Amino acid sequence: MRRYGPALLLLLSGAAVLRITVFSDLYLRYVQSGLKVYLIASGVLLLTLGALSAVRATRTHEDEAEGEELEENHDEDEGHGHNHHRTPRIAWLLAIPAAALLLFPPPALGSYSADREAEQRAAQGVGTFPALPSGDPVALTLGEYTSRAIYDSGKSLTGRTVRMTGFVTRGDNGTWYLARLLITCCAADASTYKIEIKGADAPVNDTWVTVTGTWHPKGKLGSDEAWPPVLDSTSVKTVKEPANPYERR
Repeated sequence: MRRYGPALLLLLSGAAVLRITVFSDLYLRYVQSGLKVYLIASGVLLLTLGALSAVRATRTHEDEAEGEELEENHDEDEGHGHNHHRTPRIAWLLAIPAAALLLFPPPALGSYSADREAEQRAAQGVGTFPALPSGDPVALTLGEYTSRAIYDSGKSLTGRTVRMTGFVTRGDNGTWYLARLLITCCAADASTYKIEIKGADAPVNDTWVTVTGTWHPKGKLGSDEAWPPVLDSTSVKTVKEPANPYERR
């Protein structure tokens, strides 16, 4: 079995990569959508290398069976033993993350990551923003709402009803937030958008909800007191986690 260790590890890793890209959208939990083609290419390459490694191991085994004594003598002359074809036991630890990704893909980052993230700024200074589209409620990303709530000197959110989707993260004293993570390349570089929700009881942590409401002004524009922005909710509806759980730019 150890003889086929490298082949099995390559095949398992390749299958795991293709499982989250070709057969599902789970890869969106970890990387941007634009990287899908590279992941598929990597998965195919891993499967190809695994198949070639298995063929090579089979041929080597057949050659050894035909001339075992000659092979052993040759190995002794070269100064190493027969085990150079085998996989070190510690290498099998590499199968654990591949098997986990294949069978039990980890969930997207959630409230734990949002709570650990330092306060993020959606823009670099106070200024005017373009007018919002006509019609209420207007659908916004959390980043768009944050930018306008904290930095828009024209106060374009005034008198408008907005709708946003994200997951729940709870704070102290009954405070809760609508949150969403932004990734530039992969989940490792995730940053947080977080909006305090008033006027509704806090759902369970990590529940995905769509919140409708109006801007609640807070603090001086561009100041630390204005963060996180606040929304007076009129409706909180539980929804299914989207295929791509991360915020778009």
